[in-house]
Amino acid sequence: MLKSLLEPFTAGSLQLANRIVMAPLTRQRAGKKLEATELHAKYYEQRVSAGLIISEASQISPKGQGYPNTPGIYSHEQIAGWQNVTKAVHRAGGKIVCQLWHVGRHSHPFIQLDGGLPVGPSAVAETGHVTTLQGKMNPVVPKALSLIEIKTTIEDYRKAARNAVDAGFDGVEIHGANGYLIDQFLNDSSNLRTDAYGGNIPNKVRFALEVIEAVVNEIGAEKTGIRLSPSGTNFGVRNDQPVETFTYLIQKINEFQLAFVHLIEPFAHTIEGLDNYLVSPTAYFKPLIEGPVITAGGMTFELAEKMLNEGHADLAAFGRDFISNPDLVERYRNDWPLQPYDTETFYGGNETGYTDYPFYQTELQTG
Repeated sequence: MLKSLLEPFTAGSLQLANRIVMAPLTRQRAGKKLEATELHAKYYEQRVSAGLIISEASQISPKGQGYPNTPGIYSHEQIAGWQNVTKAVHRAGGKIVCQLWHVGRHSHPFIQLDGGLPVGPSAVAETGHVTTLQGKMNPVVPKALSLIEIKTTIEDYRKAARNAVDAGFDGVEIHGANGYLIDQFLNDSSNLRTDAYGGNIPNKVRFALEVIEAVVNEIGAEKTGIRLSPSGTNFGVRNDQPVETFTYLIQKINEFQLAFVHLIEPFAHTIEGLDNYLVSPTAYFKPLIEGPVITAGGMTFELAEKMLNEGHADLAAFGRDFISNPDLVERYRNDWPLQPYDTETFYGGNETGYTDYPFYQTELQTG
């Protein structure tokens, strides 16, 4: 069988050995100063056969943090920690980009380093709960960002992009999906603003575009990608005009000629009552995107090959299977079986469920 996933590919300045992408995976194992550690370096180096590794989401500022023990990309200690990771990946011949993250309202005073309220486009609480070291908490009403604070946050994205390149990353992915800050601006249930950043589609999209512009101006479009979830409803975000909103956004993104656009396919339970196109936003939007497209969300090898061979995507991102199969690419290349993952060790902890999953050849030797 022809395995298109194993073919090389070029995305912006990224020369990729294959089309299998390691998706960004929050693992909550950062050090005391929210820095990547030697354990992170080992974890990413183990998975270096991926054509492209997208790092776990890394907050661009203290205000951008929404979970315990997630790494940042805003301090000297964090830059140094990530340098150890990128050196390990590059020594092994891999490519890695840093996902830039601001969670917006999805946070809590227990997580905020200053003990203050999280921020968002509007003073509207999300749905669900927020995970803290003190347990799961009900969401709080965030502070609506002022115009000055919006500009400061955009500047934080620019600085974080520079920090990522200084840390040795091959580029960045702007996290614009999953109900976090950029996605909150895009959606009607979370953005009730009546100024230049809300009210109509061009205004709702403005924040995302200004973030992209700041990052591109700092490190170059060829090193910049963005992740979007056009059908996402995470944490209560909802869009009254999803087709029009994301069509407009993508048309504007095309002007930047980014290295890639990364689209998330919805899981079945998220699409009830939504337009049929949202069942596969990658297939819907691919013809509109002028540049490489990554598809993600519940990927299997069979589905990914189908998406690539039908022209709906150029690359495919795998998440949980990369957790338990550090040699995922080689397993696919050789038709070796996959080993299951343990959801109990996904978040927090040490090397257990992180760097101790065996490679297939090791399994054979010890089995």
